[in-house]
Amino acid sequence: MIAEVDAAALTTTEAASLIRSGGLGAEDYAAALLARAERLDDLNAIIAIDRQAVLAAAREVDLSRRRDASSLGPLAGIPLLVKDNIDTASLPTTAGCRGLAGNWPRRNAAVLDSLLGAGALVFAKANMHELAMGITNNNGSFGAVRNPYDRHMIPGGSSGGTAAGIAARIAPAGLGSDTGGSVRIPASLCGIAGLRPTVRRYAGAGVVPLSHTRDTIGPMARTVADVALLDAVITGTAVPAPARLAGLRLGLVRDPYWRELDGETDAVMREALERLTSLGVVLVEADLPELYMLQAQVGLGMTRYETIIDLLSYLAEAANGITLDEVASGIGSPDVAASLRAARGDAAPTAAVYDTTMKILRPRLQRLYAEYFIVHRVDAIVLPTTPLPARPIGEDETVRLNGREVPTFQTFIRNTACGSTAGIPGLSLPAGLTRSGLPVGLGLDGAAGSDKLLLSIALAIEAEFGPLPAPTI
Repeated sequence: MIAEVDAAALTTTEAASLIRSGGLGAEDYAAALLARAERLDDLNAIIAIDRQAVLAAAREVDLSRRRDASSLGPLAGIPLLVKDNIDTASLPTTAGCRGLAGNWPRRNAAVLDSLLGAGALVFAKANMHELAMGITNNNGSFGAVRNPYDRHMIPGGSSGGTAAGIAARIAPAGLGSDTGGSVRIPASLCGIAGLRPTVRRYAGAGVVPLSHTRDTIGPMARTVADVALLDAVITGTAVPAPARLAGLRLGLVRDPYWRELDGETDAVMREALERLTSLGVVLVEADLPELYMLQAQVGLGMTRYETIIDLLSYLAEAANGITLDEVASGIGSPDVAASLRAARGDAAPTAAVYDTTMKILRPRLQRLYAEYFIVHRVDAIVLPTTPLPARPIGEDETVRLNGREVPTFQTFIRNTACGSTAGIPGLSLPAGLTRSGLPVGLGLDGAAGSDKLLLSIALAIEAEFGPLPAPTI
């Protein structure tokens, strides 16, 4: 038997290698992580789990290895936390909402199937911000998720349960979804790595939707190397080699990404930039002052228009007998109830406004990014994933930033929403800890389709920066 502490210390890559070689039993590994999940239940990272099913699936991996070790996939025996808006045939998919409690999918999401085909196991369904409509993960239906680095703080969202569970070493990796920052924000606040791929790079079927234009599943893990492994399995491609940092050109968009940062976030990010330049990275300073204004014209209206259409389509496809009214009446989070009312009410965007958004405004935003990468010859943009670290649970409407109250949602998504709306890839990896011990994420945005380059750059940075200290839990 492997001890809980030893199982928790293993990365995805390390655990998979040990299981394939026979140095670690998949069932022993799963049992140790199940014990850890039970001990850390107060983090509230998990919505649903079937212990016996996890052990049985792990046992099958061990049997397969004894029969023919060469048949094992690259993720054999790896338990995954799956955000609860991603369909699983073995557990219900509620999207963190009591109104979807009876939603038991007939099949797995396509992306999850590719990982299970490589030998991974569904460990549990992870808690999330209800219906993925927020970033605090203060869920009124299933309770707030707590940040492993400080239980009084939010983990970020909406994929907060996945991020908190991975950071707490309950599972080595998992899946989130990202519409405006929902993989990268919790990755940043919990000190792990998370990738938002170029839109349409991954199959989108089998996810409770917010916006078909912006939604995508994203892999999350403690290391970029593990995220790259998950991405390679999902896409059927090779894991990229680390980039050469000397001579690498990274865009530094001070206006708007680096404006008004929290003091401790600013200190960590300044040190990160100094380390990058000492490694030979060339920081190309060029601003995009119109970016936030253009995002404000495109993002929210587009999402609100698509939310109702996409939810109705999901419910019809699921054939679970649940109506949109029943979903709405089952919402436990006041902010989410208000967002859904806004999407359904008289003030919702009209078809004409949506048409203008999709034909004129969003293409303008996409061109702005595309031209930036070409004109300034940069390989990626470097930015603070969020302008501030985790804030206390319960500060759902406003948070304090540099002595003044600012809107919680809009502030935390400030640096992630623009790229999401444009459909470009983005990644967050750990940059360091604040003086109070809270993680800060370094963000990278790439040109559309440059996912492998982005991972390659992040792999090289990770090799130099090293991992964060584990939370003391």
